[in-house]
Amino acid sequence: MTGVTRELAHLSDEALVALAARSEQTALGELYDRYARPAYGLALRILRDESLAEDAVQEAFLALWRSAARFVPERGKASTWILTLVHRRAVDLVRREERRRADPLDDAHEPADLAGGADEEAWLRLQRERVQEALQKLPDQQREALELAYYGGFTQAELAERLGQPIGTIKSRMFAGLSRLRELLGDRGLETAWTSTS
Repeated sequence: MTGVTRELAHLSDEALVALAARSEQTALGELYDRYARPAYGLALRILRDESLAEDAVQEAFLALWRSAARFVPERGKASTWILTLVHRRAVDLVRREERRRADPLDDAHEPADLAGGADEEAWLRLQRERVQEALQKLPDQQREALELAYYGGFTQAELAERLGQPIGTIKSRMFAGLSRLRELLGDRGLETAWTSTS
């Protein structure tokens, strides 16, 4: 499949998501080739377990395959969306593992948890859309620093090296971007949520 997949290497991420929405498996394969490594790095950072990180990446790409038709390019880049899917799956797995450790013998609460999970997922989706819209209003340098830190899993030191900027510049971009996002979203807890992942 890799030989065929590489024929799509010239296409943009957004074009590949559009093809995946039409059940083109080669498009999904190309997206996987491009993003499996950063996706795994992000999942591993959250889960701190190689096997669970692999599960999170697989589940995220399965979610991508199922929901590709719902991707809206005007709301953000495909790469950001893909890493958001990975982040969500990894956090879901963390919660699942915590529940399993806390209450290994009692499965009676599962149906209630599933119902609550659906509500929570809908709320989280709405919040993500609000954040995506707000991100688009930031200056490019601020948005890039925040997206790489949050969705890409890069530390501030790694960002400084990757972008060829002093770490102080990266910190000020992130602080300014977070402050602006907080204004746009009217959410005082946002800054803590973003900075805790970077």
